[in-house]
Amino acid sequence: MTVSTIVCTKLPDEEVLTAHVPLPLAEKVDQIAARLERSRGWIVKQALTAWVDQEEERRRLTLEALADVDAGRVIDHQAVQAWADSLDSDKPLSLPL
Repeated sequence: MTVSTIVCTKLPDEEVLTAHVPLPLAEKVDQIAARLERSRGWIVKQALTAWVDQEEERRRLTLEALADVDAGRVIDHQAVQAWADSLDSDKPLSLPL
């Protein structure tokens, strides 16, 4: 696979990260950068920030869900399955609580 290297200029309060990415992805980054009149580095920072935020939220939600399980705040699988199966019927069941 052909890759492109993205390197950003280091500033005093920043760290340089080097990533090898497939050429089609690098080309898309360049196209977006040109369209937005921004640098390649700016686009990469925006994307990385969004991904980190998403992963942090996913972890927060996972920990919250695990705490619910530990506290016994769960809904029986059979109740959920019966509710889901009823959604195509004339009289769907109420959402299980």
